[in-house]
Amino acid sequence: MPDTDAAEDVLADVAAQREDIIRLCAALVSAPSVNPLGDTRQVATVVTKAMEDRDIASWQERCEPTMPSVIAELDSGRPGPHLVLNVHLDTMPPGDEDSWTHPVWELTRTNGRLYGLGMGNMKGAVAAMVTAVSLLSQRRHLWAGRVTFTAVSDEVVFGDNGAAYLLREHPELLGDGLICGEGPGFRRLAIGEKGVLWVELTAEGTAGHSSAVQQGASASARLAKAICRVDQLNGQLGELPPDLHALLGGAADPPDPGLMVTANVGTLTAGTFIGQIATHGSAGVDLRLPPGISASEAMALVERAVKDVAGVTARMLKGWDANWTSPDSPLTQAWDRASTVVTGATATYAVRLPASDASRWRRGGVPALCYGPQPTWSAGIDDYAEEDEVLRCTALYTLSALEFLQS
Repeated sequence: MPDTDAAEDVLADVAAQREDIIRLCAALVSAPSVNPLGDTRQVATVVTKAMEDRDIASWQERCEPTMPSVIAELDSGRPGPHLVLNVHLDTMPPGDEDSWTHPVWELTRTNGRLYGLGMGNMKGAVAAMVTAVSLLSQRRHLWAGRVTFTAVSDEVVFGDNGAAYLLREHPELLGDGLICGEGPGFRRLAIGEKGVLWVELTAEGTAGHSSAVQQGASASARLAKAICRVDQLNGQLGELPPDLHALLGGAADPPDPGLMVTANVGTLTAGTFIGQIATHGSAGVDLRLPPGISASEAMALVERAVKDVAGVTARMLKGWDANWTSPDSPLTQAWDRASTVVTGATATYAVRLPASDASRWRRGGVPALCYGPQPTWSAGIDDYAEEDEVLRCTALYTLSALEFLQS
């Protein structure tokens, strides 16, 4: 259990900084960083200025000129673990801006909520983690080891210009543990996340005029049949390992979405002209894979689903397996102790639906947890975060780090 006096001091400090945190959220929302195209220059400047205002040295690194990431390091001066605090700076596109009831590029504070693009995913977490780094800097006498803060670009499209670039150039950033501000929604702690499989389906058809088409002979018809087969993979359950089964409600009815396969056809093209038989078509399919179904097993499921559809082939574009951190790891235990102080209960565990940069650390053998103020499964129209939850995140990041670095 965290030291009572230290914990109360952190909680009081977070409460006292409420308005500063909200102002930082507003500055972050007002700095567009939609990906694609993924330009993070404005928002990286906001984070750099916020660090400077808090007397913390930081610097920017970039692979692409328009995609800087911000890094800051704290050293206690004593040997101990290396903890990485990670957030991302880019956001999803806003979609149809006319459907928003609050401004997209301006923070709206109303009824306990903070609206604005990226507040749920994940500028609310950026503000919380910047504040947590400041609180840890002021309390270096309470912990041992090092803290590295990484606010990265190019996460939303899981590109190579953010965390992937930093880890390639600075392998020491793997550290001994990672806390990521990527929330799985509903105030849960993601100790793991689904795997990913991207597949391209291609279909070939017989050439000719549309008046001569035969049933099932065009690339369009064949591709449609294959897509329907792949769509039937939605909802298939993985098989949880024993250490996760009880924690994640493996026997729940209906099952948690984190434990089911999803297969989404994201792109679809076929043919060149309405009056011609389509001779070629393709579809891009994004499958998210729960623990218990590997990328190679999912690829076999896709191939089996389309094998008897004439003229159709499936090709794997990229993929990786689901990964997770043991609930018995020191990092998870540190989070649970902090959660007991901040929320009155240990964490509710989850497998996160979308991918996050935390999976890169787990694939490197490093324990990684995800928690943030995103209120539901994923961000959308009228993206928001609860104001109190942003403050809770600040306290949780700070106290979890103190617990881990003291252990």
